[in-house]
Amino acid sequence: MAHILVLRNALIGAVGGALGIAIMIGLAALADIPLLAIPFTTSIVLVIAAPENQQAQPRNILGGHILSALCGLGVLAFFGSTPWLAALAVGVSIAAMQVTRTLHPPAGMNALLMVTTKASWTFVLMPITVGALVLVAFAFAFHRVTRRDPWPRDW
Repeated sequence: MAHILVLRNALIGAVGGALGIAIMIGLAALADIPLLAIPFTTSIVLVIAAPENQQAQPRNILGGHILSALCGLGVLAFFGSTPWLAALAVGVSIAAMQVTRTLHPPAGMNALLMVTTKASWTFVLMPITVGALVLVAFAFAFHRVTRRDPWPRDW
């Protein structure tokens, strides 16, 4: 019986992850943003496969993604764009997420993307903020349909 439950959960997770990524692919295409610039794949895995984890809660998803993008934007604006500065931006974003209790490890990619692609502040709005909001809305709806315990655990 336990094996059936494991398989059921794995199937639900696979469907949820695929649907979440499909939504992001569609939004990226509509916005004409390269798919590789959409940093939500690992966030979707986390929120679908480990929804009880603190790092998979809405505050962490939204705060982590937005804050990390802003950290990258700040490093880019003040210092420029080199691989070493991208590393600095990721480090700054980790510290900022820890201080604000919004740690979301997948969001560190945003700081790197901001610096390496020389993204503008509009990238913080679209795809980062809009994508994080879509991800939270998707996870909310998906978990309401597939779980006994509602998600999120806390806001």
